Amino acid sequence: MSHKLHSPKHRSFLKWAGGKYRLIDEIKRLYPQGKSQLIEPFVGAGTVFLNSEFEQYLLADINPDLINLFKLVKTDVEQYIKETRILFAHAEANTAQRYYALRDEFNRSDDIWRRATIFLYLNRFGFNGLCRYNSDNEFNVPFGAYRQHYFPENELRYFAEKAQQATFICASFQETFALATEQSVVYCDPPYAPLQQESNFTRYAGNEFSLQQQQQLAEFARMTALRQNATVLISNHDTSFTRALYQGAKIRKINVQRSISQSSERRVKVKELIAVFSRAKIEKWLAKNNSILS
Repeated sequence: MSHKLHSPKHRSFLKWAGGKYRLIDEIKRLYPQGKSQLIEPFVGAGTVFLNSEFEQYLLADINPDLINLFKLVKTDVEQYIKETRILFAHAEANTAQRYYALRDEFNRSDDIWRRATIFLYLNRFGFNGLCRYNSDNEFNVPFGAYRQHYFPENELRYFAEKAQQATFICASFQETFALATEQSVVYCDPPYAPLQQESNFTRYAGNEFSLQQQQQLAEFARMTALRQNATVLISNHDTSFTRALYQGAKIRKINVQRSISQSSERRVKVKELIAVFSRAKIEKWLAKNNSILS
């Protein structure tokens, strides 16, 4: 399957910290030819999915709110637009009082549809596109205090149309990797390893993504490429830790301009990498190192 590098880019209807909109051409350049399925174990806002051309998509995340939202948008986008627009149009939508009242309602509710509509409001009116939960699994992102807000109607419709080719599952990356075949490209955008190893672990969907999980993800990537003949791509910070983790992969270096603090002045070039795991490359690495994978 060919992958057009410079076709018009599509944004997700969600704001998302660490989204891959700017990197999509770099990622697509690394897709191998002849694969028919894209698997994403960390789908996030879905930007990579929205800008890829495959016959099928298997999109996973451990956040049930995110997966339920995507399923509802896929099933009935017009009703979803109608109900969420009401939240955005409320006279006090852009006030801290209204935001925290809806956040409290979200955390108390077990109605999947209501949670899905409030989720988009919280995503757009909360701080910096963050998706964060506390130890009681309560959404705890503070009010964003932005001057104006965009209602992503066109983005919702495009997502719903593209989603007809997709299956959404709430699953761990370990469970998702097990579903890969030789027809699969597996693109992983995990919570990034810290730039300094002593800094705090990333909080993700109520769980910590530890350095041990980073290691396990790299092992699953190697095994899946070797045994299932899938191609696996992983994005992460470019550090000595991640380079040691991704042995056996081809490493593509990338410089990304982004803010590493809450201050907009602190936009710096941060070094990232994409590790590409393929059966041929790993077999060569194993032969050179005279080792086997358990």
